[in-house]
Amino acid sequence: MHNLLQHLVNDNELHSKWLNTLSFMENAGARKISLCEHPSKVDLLQLKHAAEEHRHAYYLKKQIGKISPKSCVTYTNDELLAAKATRYYLDILDVKTSRYLKTHFELSGYALKHAAYLFVTYAIEVRADELYPQYQKVLTQNKHKVMVKSIIAEEEGHLEEMILQLQNFHKDWEQHAHAILLMEQSLFTEWITAIKTELKDA
Repeated sequence: MHNLLQHLVNDNELHSKWLNTLSFMENAGARKISLCEHPSKVDLLQLKHAAEEHRHAYYLKKQIGKISPKSCVTYTNDELLAAKATRYYLDILDVKTSRYLKTHFELSGYALKHAAYLFVTYAIEVRADELYPQYQKVLTQNKHKVMVKSIIAEEEGHLEEMILQLQNFHKDWEQHAHAILLMEQSLFTEWITAIKTELKDA
């Protein structure tokens, strides 16, 4: 992963696309959180998460200006890395998680949506807690103008909040969360492989 990040950071065009790709995923996450909201029973924490994910998407998009101000203005496929894998990453994880939870907890409707929100968000926060520090390490080593330290701090807080909610959801939450993490790991591996393949074929 370090070598890939180093390669991306060393190329302004690729680095811009990388930031835009991360921005897209943060935005997709925020939109997913909003879609999981109950029409009336929405708590402060869920609103906070959606707002912060949207802010992360904005922050990452804004960082592109430090590299190439006119690059990656939108989220069109040519402005993303591994566009297909990027676009379906969260959707596939959400579908697989929902199927798992429906089978193991016999949930439906908003109860299923809320449970999927808890487990998918947990898995994504675990990934963010691993990926962003690796990225920041490469940025620091290269004395780069781009920084993601503020996102790291907030993602750590998100993870703690999701753990507390999952503890309230079910006493054996860790067993089920492990199954969801395995699904996410597979999707992450496919995503990184798709990025590497795209760079190799470019």
